[in-house]
Amino acid sequence: MKLLLSFLMGTSLWAQAAAQANSGYKTAEGRERVAKTLAASDRDGRQKPKELIAALDLKPGMTVADLGTGVGYMLPYLSAAVGPTGRVLAVDIFADFLNQAKATAARHNLTNVEFILGNEKDPKLPEKEVDLVLTLDAYHHFDFPQMSLAVIARSLHTGGRLAIVDFYKAGFRDPAHIRLDQADVIKEVEGYGFRFLSKADHMPGTQYIAIFTPAK
Repeated sequence: MKLLLSFLMGTSLWAQAAAQANSGYKTAEGRERVAKTLAASDRDGRQKPKELIAALDLKPGMTVADLGTGVGYMLPYLSAAVGPTGRVLAVDIFADFLNQAKATAARHNLTNVEFILGNEKDPKLPEKEVDLVLTLDAYHHFDFPQMSLAVIARSLHTGGRLAIVDFYKAGFRDPAHIRLDQADVIKEVEGYGFRFLSKADHMPGTQYIAIFTPAK
């Protein structure tokens, strides 16, 4: 019985976790509807990208990964923050989103952005090359957090950071869409090989920032 319980607990780690959050992304039509929200003209007021960049403490020459880049909303801000000697790795698991991110980069003449098509288990980040991984409004979509976080940890330089910017359950229009609230996100990420560094409100009552570094 103990052996069976251990097996079931182990296999549950690999189960898809974000089925409800990801239901609208399963078709091209669904992603097209999401893309309109991601690129909406009023998003700056809701997202405060300049304030977010300041909070991330990015420096020229850094390599930063925008994990779950979507339509590339943050790419102009990240590109400017790391400068011409830095790199931005724009990662998404959907080729149609990545194509829109490429169009965003071309529209803004961003020359320091590279594009990576990952998958739900592996973001395909290069090992030991990244200073900061940003997941903006994306962590609640992680279906296989243990596997994705293992790749993120390997991608970071010594002292590299993971920044999760996500919604409080109570501050989101559909709380069930957000699979874990802030405290449980911190516990989960710590449980999968990271050390918690800090947290702060980004949009008070709506969004938070949680910062981590690999535990080893």
